[in-house]
Amino acid sequence: MTRYPLSLPAGNPLITLSHPKKSLWVIELHNGQDSLLTHELINQGLKPALNAVEKTWRESWRLHNKDQQANKDEGKGTLIVVGRKDQDKFFSNGLDFANSQEDPNFIRLTFDPLLERILTFPSDPHYCCNQRTLFCGGLMLSMACDYRVVTDGSKRNCWLSMNEVHVGISLPPSGAAILRSKFGPGLLKRKIALEGHRFTPQEAQEAGIVDYIVNGGTAAVLARAEELADQWSVNAQGGVWGTIKTELYRDVLETIHKDARPPNHLHDDAAAKARL
Repeated sequence: MTRYPLSLPAGNPLITLSHPKKSLWVIELHNGQDSLLTHELINQGLKPALNAVEKTWRESWRLHNKDQQANKDEGKGTLIVVGRKDQDKFFSNGLDFANSQEDPNFIRLTFDPLLERILTFPSDPHYCCNQRTLFCGGLMLSMACDYRVVTDGSKRNCWLSMNEVHVGISLPPSGAAILRSKFGPGLLKRKIALEGHRFTPQEAQEAGIVDYIVNGGTAAVLARAEELADQWSVNAQGGVWGTIKTELYRDVLETIHKDARPPNHLHDDAAAKARL
């Protein structure tokens, strides 16, 4: 049985997984102030945390599936991912670019599997942004989630931007596939990816990038996300939330699974070294 709160990785916690309600799990990112998405945070923090959430939820869902009348409150589930709760600035400032560039397999073997996991997660994930900035890989991670909740920026500027074009970073196929799948019109895709537009919360909501905006800081945004969690957690009881999303985003998953890179024995050896 998983004991909460769960801090991962052990000895150098970069995330904390809590279980404040029977149907609610919250992952808090706290890798420094800006929670860069590093190898360690993803592989030893987020991925095992997601496994722990799914394991606990499935145990509850099996009880519900066995006897729905007797276990009518079992099987509900919602996951919220939030940045540091003690600050009102960052959700995640994106990938740890310098270190990730040293690993030719970072996107393929570390980041893409995380996107796939979030994209097809079997309970009902919400996404909760902090007060100010959401760039690059952080925005990409949020796009893989089902809902996005952000501050309205009335007390402090809040920006959402896929600004790879401005810093000379190619958009990975996985990110482009999610963008195509979730944010349809060509003009919007151009504005997001080719112009690297900095969306205000209001612009992002009008464009359909953000679902809800909230007046206040992290605590207010998290509270709103929890309200939505209470509203939608019942959808997990059917047990098909994840399978529906697997079909809904099949094109994205096929892109993620396809390695478009030319064969490279050095990349292959680097992957083997990390695995073994």
